[in-house]
Amino acid sequence: MKTFDLSLYLVLDPDLCAGIGMVETARLAVAGGATMVQLRDKHAGTTGMIETGLALKQALDGTGALLIVNDDVEAAIAIGADGLHIGQEDMGAVRARAMIGTDMILGLSVETAALAAGVDRSLVDYTGVGPVFATPTKTDHKQPIGFDGLAKLVAASPVPSVAIGGLKAEHAAEVFTAGASGLAVVSAICGTPDPEAATRRIAAEIRKARA
Repeated sequence: MKTFDLSLYLVLDPDLCAGIGMVETARLAVAGGATMVQLRDKHAGTTGMIETGLALKQALDGTGALLIVNDDVEAAIAIGADGLHIGQEDMGAVRARAMIGTDMILGLSVETAALAAGVDRSLVDYTGVGPVFATPTKTDHKQPIGFDGLAKLVAASPVPSVAIGGLKAEHAAEVFTAGASGLAVVSAICGTPDPEAATRRIAAEIRKARA
């Protein structure tokens, strides 16, 4: 049985993290309480993803935080990442699972209740649900679903869900009230003057929400 903690899921953005870099941002965020880190870089290519991913793996070693690679199955395998996250426009879950084997975590983005309900729990370990709000870090996202929509999608998903899309520390209570297992954040940590302090604030709100 794969165990993972979706509660504070950092999605790295190369542009927002440019000041101190993705690896240092991840290291500081994990020190502040991030439980999972996703490497997302649409322009790096597989070679670049592997290079950054290996550095991230080294930085996270021994912390307990898990490393997820977005979209790039070859990079995820080469890095020896803990998981792969795919969207609806990427390869299908059947093919992804066949390529990564049974041990790696597989996450899938869902934007509607129908997509959430259609998730095969024998293939997919968690769903990324959203966007809750519009967000500038992903310009091609679907219509924001809000917290009511989030609750509907979480209820429809047969596997644990992490909420994403414009979320900040102050949204933690509503995310958990909606039934999600955690919140995925990008700009609330990436590009902040002190990623560790920013993460600590979110982690504190999550503890309050789950108490």
